[in-house]
Amino acid sequence: MKKLLAMVMCVCLAVMFTACGKSKDQSDSEYVKEKGKLVIGITDYAPMDYKAKDSSEWIGFDADMAKAFAKELGVEAEFVVIEWDNKIMELKGKSIDCVWNGMTITDEVKNGMEVSNAYCKNTQVVVVKKDVADKYKTIESVKDLKFAAEAGSAGEKALKGLGYSVTAVGAQSDALMEVNAGTSDAAVIDLLMAGAMIGEGTSYENLAYTVGVADEEDFGVGFRKGSDLAEKLNDFFKKAYSDSSMKETATTYGVQEAIIEQK
Repeated sequence: MKKLLAMVMCVCLAVMFTACGKSKDQSDSEYVKEKGKLVIGITDYAPMDYKAKDSSEWIGFDADMAKAFAKELGVEAEFVVIEWDNKIMELKGKSIDCVWNGMTITDEVKNGMEVSNAYCKNTQVVVVKKDVADKYKTIESVKDLKFAAEAGSAGEKALKGLGYSVTAVGAQSDALMEVNAGTSDAAVIDLLMAGAMIGEGTSYENLAYTVGVADEEDFGVGFRKGSDLAEKLNDFFKKAYSDSSMKETATTYGVQEAIIEQK
């Protein structure tokens, strides 16, 4: 009986070590395919990732491209709203597989993630109430305003770099709500978002965007450090750009002028 138990234990240990070895050597794409879904970390950010009124479906340029990429991998796309400041930690903890949400490529992002090629250009702009917009056309003119910006965003970084007062909020849409409610004088958000959400016929007709506070920036998609999915996405981007499906999707959401050629 002792010999039998010893043999069983040896077999179990061998299976465990084999399983551990496979898990350790498993690529990110194999991991995603095995579970059958690509979990995408996002925030509510029109025109990149958002829900239409009375709909539960995530749409937008990034959302639609992410669905197409997941389909290419043979898996489902699952969207998870994250705290933007925790995006690298979420990736490392495997609660998400990528960050695909108009993410500015910065040194911090490149150090903490495997990042795709840049696919879209953007900048950061100041948003104020429309009736006072003419007063705020320069960087100097907005220096004494009380700003709101998404925590961990390029907008927050730009404001801190200028030494301006900024309150960190959960999402760029929250920054707009702060200005709309009058709890902040101004917000700094992505130009792409401002173009989609501010002005006549939009969600915030009483707001206006004015001066830029940062240099032009590039968007990329982030994966776990060392992930093979970044290169697979680069190949997908090249294909989508070549067959015009990327531009068609961009045109649907009004961001076609911001698309970067994929070579």
